[in-house]
Amino acid sequence: MDLLVTLFLFLNTLFAFLLPFCSSADLSGTVAFASVGRAHYAFDIYSLPIKYKSPNTFEFSGLEEVRSTDGVSVNFNGQFLDVPAIDALAAKLNINTTTQPVLNALAYVSERDGLADIYLDIYFSAAPILSQKISGDGNGRREILESHKDYLTVKFGDLVGSKEEVLSMKDRPSMKGDRMVFVSTAIPAQKSRNSWAAVYCTNLRTGRTKRLTPRGRGIADLSPALSPSGELVAVASTGEGGWEGQIRDLETDLYVFRASDGFERRLVAKHGGWPCWADDDTLFFHRQAEDGWWSVYRVSLSFAEIERITPPGIHAFTPAAAPLGGASWIVVATRRPDSEYRHIEIFDLVKKEFVELSKLVDANSHHYNPFVSGDRIGYHRCRGGERGLIPVLEHIRSPAALPNLSVFRVDGTFPSFSPDGSMIAYIPNIEYSGVYVMNLDGSGSRKIFSGSAFGTAWDWKRAVIYTSYGPGFSSEKTTVDIVAIYNADKEDGSEVFHKTLTKIDNNAFPSPSPDGRFVVFRSGRSRHKNLYIMDAAQGEEGGLWRLTEGPWTDTMCNWSPDGDWIAFASDRQHPGSGSFAMYFVHPNGTGLHMVLNSSTAGRVNHPWFSPDSKSLVFTSDYAGVSAEPISVPHQFQPYGEIFMARVDGSGLQRLTHNSYEDGTPSWGRVFLDPNHLAGEGNKVKCDFDDDTWLQMNSGLPIGSVKC
Repeated sequence: MDLLVTLFLFLNTLFAFLLPFCSSADLSGTVAFASVGRAHYAFDIYSLPIKYKSPNTFEFSGLEEVRSTDGVSVNFNGQFLDVPAIDALAAKLNINTTTQPVLNALAYVSERDGLADIYLDIYFSAAPILSQKISGDGNGRREILESHKDYLTVKFGDLVGSKEEVLSMKDRPSMKGDRMVFVSTAIPAQKSRNSWAAVYCTNLRTGRTKRLTPRGRGIADLSPALSPSGELVAVASTGEGGWEGQIRDLETDLYVFRASDGFERRLVAKHGGWPCWADDDTLFFHRQAEDGWWSVYRVSLSFAEIERITPPGIHAFTPAAAPLGGASWIVVATRRPDSEYRHIEIFDLVKKEFVELSKLVDANSHHYNPFVSGDRIGYHRCRGGERGLIPVLEHIRSPAALPNLSVFRVDGTFPSFSPDGSMIAYIPNIEYSGVYVMNLDGSGSRKIFSGSAFGTAWDWKRAVIYTSYGPGFSSEKTTVDIVAIYNADKEDGSEVFHKTLTKIDNNAFPSPSPDGRFVVFRSGRSRHKNLYIMDAAQGEEGGLWRLTEGPWTDTMCNWSPDGDWIAFASDRQHPGSGSFAMYFVHPNGTGLHMVLNSSTAGRVNHPWFSPDSKSLVFTSDYAGVSAEPISVPHQFQPYGEIFMARVDGSGLQRLTHNSYEDGTPSWGRVFLDPNHLAGEGNKVKCDFDDDTWLQMNSGLPIGSVKC
């Protein structure tokens, strides 16, 4: 079966390259979806000075934290450039450094254009950074942009001339001299559930980009790092075995190869990630040890000796080595057992001791992915509510060439469009409480239902929104009701009220028929979660019919606008495994068949029909993961990406490229021009979780959860 699935996906990918996905008339309107936590990140790059009392003893009085990015979108995974790289960048931009001295330059990832891309900030100044002390309580900070108004921001793709093969997500830039290496997800893997992540190298002077990750062997490379000489690249690689569904420790291996062409690829350490170089022979990396603690290790390329550096009792990961020759310390991110936050700490390689750093400046913020450059230690963290809004709708730039289809991330979950496409219902990210509606442009958000809810769907004939009222991810006998909310689109003072349509057990994911007479939903009333149809106006009292039956979970159903099919996700191939495929069934119970299956262990969830009933949008793990999960805030399912396909399963197309869990998509009939967004939203609250499994020292796998 896996061979057939692989062949099917390969032919679909080939077909997508050779022919247009569909006519632009077929793919029109707006797709909206949710990302776990992403709307609340508001990351910027910050740094702290390295102050010495003696060569290996640090001074922490009057720490000066500098914000180096501009507060637009999210900015993360930074690196200050060394002098040769700054010179190469200045030459590419025709900057005369004699008359216009470059103080510093920063490479980082930003999502400001709706897709993760690499940006370069060049700061001009003839004077060094002025010293300004701040208090240790985190209430005072200085921003590099306040004292350096003469700076230039350049998009890396524009600088070198964007190539087709690197148009999608770029991540973790590493630059030495005139070489920049990074991760891109542009080229599909030839097997389902294999990551699309591959490492590329761009020569800044020539603009030529070359893929370094081998093609066609199921290999995915992550977290690249250039050696100090710029001649070697180290990566965390899945190897030819591919991704096997891990969502904590990917169990990647460390490989090293030439930066010029990817040749002389060799394995240097089994089970390791996030490599960094101390010199061209020494690598530090992280892995989860057998005792359950994430720890940093060191390996010598010459002697292939692997040594555990950080002790158990504190999680330590995403290491960064000091670029100074002979330095006897590294920088790591940590999670201490007594802390709710991830912090940046120095680890003394001689004394075998941690030295706290970011906690001294801001104890109550998460700090991610440190880097060391010259006399500064950098990282990214959330900039806080004083800096801008979280937009309720954020435009996503997709590499897919779909001029008549717009894609938006919602600050919430379970968006759905009104039949005329003019409004969106959604569940806000405010304690996941209640149902809201807003105009298509993101304006006029208002609450129409209170209480814990999930899933939304509009009636096609009446001003009614259906939702599930009760706890999500609960057992078959937990009380969850289908609720109809009336006058949902009225702003004329009409009373909004609701009616409970179900009577017993766990009922969820309602979807109305296009004639407005019936609602299909998932129910656990038979001790298994199967599909049922009931009267839309009277609920169970008006009639109840069972649609599917079996000892498995059928869920996340959606009724096609033409009335012919009901799409749903099911684990019927392997009940209880957590693996879901997409199925179709006619409303009369005939014609049941599988449409899409990621693999035997894969997931295809939350299908939603296009307005013309010819295509679907859904979330899936087809593309594996795009980054090491430990390098981003907590994602329940970091493999989730938004895809679309025709109703026969052909023409598979990926819409999102990121390291987050994207899910609960829906499709409206009206095209929303990104230029017409209202720009409304909430203040940044930095309300997101670090990886919850870092609170424990257990390497046990996460169990499956039925939806």
